[in-house]
Amino acid sequence: MTASDLHARSIVVDGLNVCNWSGEIFAEWREGGVTAVSCTCAIWENFRETSLNIAQWQRWFREYADLITPVRTVADIHRAKSEGRTGVILSWQNTSSIEDRIEFIGLFRELGVGVMQLTYNTQNYSGCGYVEETDSGLSGFGREVVAEMNRIGVLCDLSHVGDRTAADVIAHSAKPVAYSHVLPRALKDVPRNKPDDLLKAVAEKGGIIGVSVFSPGMPKGNDSNVEDYVDAIDYVIGVVGEDHVGIGTDFSQGHARPGPFMEFANRDKGYARLLTKFGHTKVLKPKGISRIAEMPNVTAAMLGRGWSEDRIRKLLGENWLRVLDQVWSV
Repeated sequence: MTASDLHARSIVVDGLNVCNWSGEIFAEWREGGVTAVSCTCAIWENFRETSLNIAQWQRWFREYADLITPVRTVADIHRAKSEGRTGVILSWQNTSSIEDRIEFIGLFRELGVGVMQLTYNTQNYSGCGYVEETDSGLSGFGREVVAEMNRIGVLCDLSHVGDRTAADVIAHSAKPVAYSHVLPRALKDVPRNKPDDLLKAVAEKGGIIGVSVFSPGMPKGNDSNVEDYVDAIDYVIGVVGEDHVGIGTDFSQGHARPGPFMEFANRDKGYARLLTKFGHTKVLKPKGISRIAEMPNVTAAMLGRGWSEDRIRKLLGENWLRVLDQVWSV
């Protein structure tokens, strides 16, 4: 089977996009053969602001019904594949949207939010992000938040979460958790990347590591290419096994850098202290996977290494399907 045939027949799930959403992005998902995408609809937003973002997605679902369809279950992802559309999993990169009300988790799950990252970079009611100076771990409130996610079927994401808080969540959660868009710290020792022991802990809990194309976390930085990206995938497979690895690009396509969105994302609470330099630094996606439409190049690179079709299908999407099914089935 050729790489293009394998890619076309596979279910391809991207564990995180935070693009400047538009019809052009939705069309590029189709061009790239992407079956389903976890789409950030909240970072620092509160309850009302997140509700407005979801209302906008509902308008897009109507306006671009030929290209996209909402996802609430794994069956919806299979349906999207059969219909030639891309399934959209609404997701958060923070739990700021619930403010201090645990019952709001259920309200947003009813609106289609299937993945919630516990914290984004800094501290909130539940725990600490990775740039917080002191990571005090999962709070008592955070334990209740994780338990409620488990109860109603929301996947807990730990990508921007501090190491101690992440370890506490992994230990406390009754269901699999995820690193939806990360790279291994062993390949490049930067705080945003994750250590092997936590990658293993996520896998031992039955979860998944979505490997990111974020070049500042890769050994060659802006000089990286698609083969370097597959090297990172290969490394994570060596740590946790091929059943616990997937794609999680962290594509931010369409956003200017610097620009309003990057300024919002890189300041605490969206406006306060500058947290990272990434919003103002030149960041190039790896050559060969610099745009969503180039996703088939990942499949070609995997096949070029002699990896089996079974392994490649797992990495492209089947591992995500398994984890989402386990978490969303309540």
